[in-house]
Amino acid sequence: MTRCLDCGAERSADQCSACGLTSAAAEVLLRRRLMLRTAWFLVGAVLFLPASQLFPPLELDAILIFIGVMFFLVLGLGVWVERRARHHLEVEALKRVYFGFVPVPWLLAALLFANGKFDTAPPTRQVTRVVGKFSMPGVLRSNRLVVTSWREGQRFERVPVDRNDYDRFQPGDSVLVQVQHGLAGIPWIYGVYRQ
Repeated sequence: MTRCLDCGAERSADQCSACGLTSAAAEVLLRRRLMLRTAWFLVGAVLFLPASQLFPPLELDAILIFIGVMFFLVLGLGVWVERRARHHLEVEALKRVYFGFVPVPWLLAALLFANGKFDTAPPTRQVTRVVGKFSMPGVLRSNRLVVTSWREGQRFERVPVDRNDYDRFQPGDSVLVQVQHGLAGIPWIYGVYRQ
């Protein structure tokens, strides 16, 4: 006994008794749903990038790596669901897992935005020294100052800055980094100033 590709109900004949679709029609509808939800996922993943720059978290690199790995795993899962559906194999559990991952980039973007936007605590000031700089060209340019860390167990911090701050500070400069704690507990960079 297999399940209908559209509604997930168990069926013993070619036509589903719950939704009335044949296996071919259910496969077409599943593909349409996969396309729409994949488009929704891709838009969320693309919009996550500028949303993460509004109130840049201190651990931005780790967050971007997590989103990148999740992006490719979810797209791979979507391809796997489509291939299994093409061969008329069971896809109900994989389909539900895939559909569950679709809103994750949207939720993470909203979390990072709310974490910074609604954070009313005063920033903490950390005095540190610039040891290097990193600039990545592209559509969403990324400029970072590599500074000595003020946190225990860390050697360096990669502090996101705008282009003016990137040009203004040089290795060896002493800087004041203002860090907000974040509404959701995700520390983010409020600003970088000369000491």
